[in-house]
Amino acid sequence: MITNNLSKETQSKLTDFFNNSVDSKDMAKYIRRVNFILAQTLIYEDQKRNAVNKEWLDSSFYYLNELAEILDPYLDVE
Repeated sequence: MITNNLSKETQSKLTDFFNNSVDSKDMAKYIRRVNFILAQTLIYEDQKRNAVNKEWLDSSFYYLNELAEILDPYLDVE
């Protein structure tokens, strides 16, 4: 897992974006939809020519899902 410390300016911009631009539940829904479409597309492409970088793909799905879970914990609900 990659850990970077964000500058205060970046943190402020992210906070403003998530607080003022879109509802967190809506943003999580958008991320999950994009992740699903991306997965479907890449599965189709992989079947055609097996040209997908698996490590990049795994990381991409993981981080998008983690961001969606932070915005709207859906999988943690018991």
